[in-house]
Amino acid sequence: MVLRKTLVAGGYDDRAIARLVADGVLVRVRRGAYVDRPVFARLDDAGRHGLRARAVFQQAKTRVVLSHVSGVPEYDAPTWGLDLDDVHVTRMDGRTGRHEAGVNQHCGTIQPGDVLERNGVAVMSPTRVALEVTTVADVESSLVVVNHLLHSGATTKEALSERYALMEHWPHTLHTDIVMRLSDPRIETVGESRSLYLFFQHGLPAPHPQYPIHDSSGREIARVDFAWPELGVFLEFDGKVKYERLLKPGQRASDVVVAEKERESLICRLTGWRCIRITWADLARPAATAALIRAFLFPSASAA
Repeated sequence: MVLRKTLVAGGYDDRAIARLVADGVLVRVRRGAYVDRPVFARLDDAGRHGLRARAVFQQAKTRVVLSHVSGVPEYDAPTWGLDLDDVHVTRMDGRTGRHEAGVNQHCGTIQPGDVLERNGVAVMSPTRVALEVTTVADVESSLVVVNHLLHSGATTKEALSERYALMEHWPHTLHTDIVMRLSDPRIETVGESRSLYLFFQHGLPAPHPQYPIHDSSGREIARVDFAWPELGVFLEFDGKVKYERLLKPGQRASDVVVAEKERESLICRLTGWRCIRITWADLARPAATAALIRAFLFPSASAA
């Protein structure tokens, strides 16, 4: 990314810069900030948000830190469900921030250890970013971020609790308590976090995440995404990322599907349990999916 002042210093005037944009050489990220079009074209929404955040950071007339949802991409955390329209920064001068021109300035007390340098910019720590997200996003989207940061080891439940204790007077923390209670470092993917939220939202019994399955000798032969051992049911979330992760060199997607079915059959033989599989499409109709899961968990009740 290059700022206007750098282009001007290199001999380009505003008319020449406008011509580069019109000719498709550059893309304007925000006013006064540009990037090569091929670079921009390769980026997803999170990457493009990251570019805008860097532009805001470099153009700021006071010291700021990338925060809230704008800190999420810096830790390679998923941005599912997050509103990426605005760049979020926190001022370091303690003055009240404002919301204008696609930038949401926050004002908050910054504690030692809150600010890190990452990828060349100042960004809130993963612990603080996790908590901040809960103040600007809904529970489900926040849970996706917090579980990722926990699972990756970027933060811990203990660190979150300690930092949360200092947020007593923060506004918009209604969702924070719920996310803190639901968050679990064992959850590995966006789909699993969303499944966990579905169970909570629809009053289903809390399952055991990443439950180990053992053979007759006691050797662990598999882990299932979620299990209700006392009810004899396990659940697997089938998403594209999961199958890509299981794909070995030379294998086709169909090979992985067959292997997964064989794995499911083995688990069912060893445990006597029944398996539920859900997909992204099922998460898009949560009420119907919750009813299906409930029928699996309590077949006698559904039959009555």
